[in-house]
Amino acid sequence: MHTIHPKFCLNEIPFSNKEELLQYTNENLRDTYFFLKEWFNAKNHVIVHTSGSTGSPKSIKILKEHMINSALATATYFELQEEEITALLCLSPNFIAGKMMLVRALVSGWKLDVIEPISNPLAKNKKYDFTAMVPLQVHHSLKDLHKVKILIVGGGVVSRTLQKKLKGLKTKIYATYGMTETITHIAVKKINHISGITNYFEVLPNIKIEKDKRNCLIIDAPNLSKTKIITNDIVKLIDDKHFCWKGRFDNIINSGGIKIIPEQVEIKLDKSIKQRFFIASEKDAILGQKVILIVEGETPKIKNIDFSPLDKYEKPKSVYYLNKFIETKTGKINRKACLETLL
Repeated sequence: MHTIHPKFCLNEIPFSNKEELLQYTNENLRDTYFFLKEWFNAKNHVIVHTSGSTGSPKSIKILKEHMINSALATATYFELQEEEITALLCLSPNFIAGKMMLVRALVSGWKLDVIEPISNPLAKNKKYDFTAMVPLQVHHSLKDLHKVKILIVGGGVVSRTLQKKLKGLKTKIYATYGMTETITHIAVKKINHISGITNYFEVLPNIKIEKDKRNCLIIDAPNLSKTKIITNDIVKLIDDKHFCWKGRFDNIINSGGIKIIPEQVEIKLDKSIKQRFFIASEKDAILGQKVILIVEGETPKIKNIDFSPLDKYEKPKSVYYLNKFIETKTGKINRKACLETLL
């Protein structure tokens, strides 16, 4: 765990040992330093904090061996094992996605630049072979994405509107599926360089998938976890390597006996609402739960929402507006907190 690949560089600086790297990051990149200090200690694990987007934030132990396996799997899948690979870390090292960019660079010998997680991390004229972003960063970087050869996008759903804007770009762009417990992504799907739009994720090598009685994904990844990971993600299995993500089981709305997956309704509304929004529910004396729409922004800014793509039971019974959505520390919409503020 204490070795540094001889080709590894951080912000264009090579390091001959961990002490030099720790000293540099302690003086210049404090968040990076705190992770690397833990990475280089004598323990066989690190403590990682979940974002809290799908439940209460929690701390979990992840074996360093499994993190290395994940890093090597990504490098192999995207063919990033040759010399002189340049990469950019523009996510917070406090969470798993940022930590794993550091691990990938350390074990594969990448030349990694670390910057603050700003909205357009590609504003400078430097080019990279590989980076990871959240959808909001991708949205603000459309004019600069040509500077990256391979981009993975995580931390939220990539809307169909955004996917269409990415279609003609030379950059190879992939949406990712994963979570803290799976040490970032265990599956990816191309969102450009394809005909039309696909909803199918392809799992990485050495990963098996199945689903439970709830139609939720079960992940068997022995190189990443000692036990099978049972998720709350509703999926449609295409075959043993591909699946389609439908939504979260804990978000399901039961309205008058009809079960509605909010994320599927959101896909149908994607074209007609430019602001950020999400579908949720509130209590109803007759239906039990009724569908509602929450839009970010002031009421006068949005008029005449086109609900025609929705089935009658999917149509929101009420529309609410929140000036600014509450977000998790990783920039995801905190649906629960937004609802508590409104209702």
